[in-house]
Amino acid sequence: MGDTNYYCALPKVMLTQNIHEDQLLPISNVGRIMKQVLPPNSKISKKAKETMQECASEFIGFVMGEAADRCKKEKRKTINGDDICHAFEALGLDHYAEAMKRYVERYRECENHMISLKVNASAQLDSPRAELSLFGGGLCEDDQTFSNVATTTKFL
Repeated sequence: MGDTNYYCALPKVMLTQNIHEDQLLPISNVGRIMKQVLPPNSKISKKAKETMQECASEFIGFVMGEAADRCKKEKRKTINGDDICHAFEALGLDHYAEAMKRYVERYRECENHMISLKVNASAQLDSPRAELSLFGGGLCEDDQTFSNVATTTKFL
């Protein structure tokens, strides 16, 4: 079959058998996420946590490598949510792309809502305590949905 060049979006460091510990997700966070989907009295072995830690770290590296390639082609230095969505689609992970698009859209809506609150209230605020009261009611009308999305995608 001729000379074939294989392309991989993973950084060279991620292609090695042994990933350095400083490049892995914190194992306590991985364990916490794993426990969320298990019954309350379940236990997870250290080996299972370590395996999931390595898999999740490689997955993130794979997606981020694809997003970084897009940024490099477009001569940009900052990876944003749209780049991650594009990377998911390019890698054939359309289900993740759709979920990420909804998350990014919702995040931007809430961010714009916060900006408008600050702009509208800045003339009325005469003390730092008054400014803090703005945050007591939450960021958006549907905080529960937003927090659920944020919780399920923390590792991204």
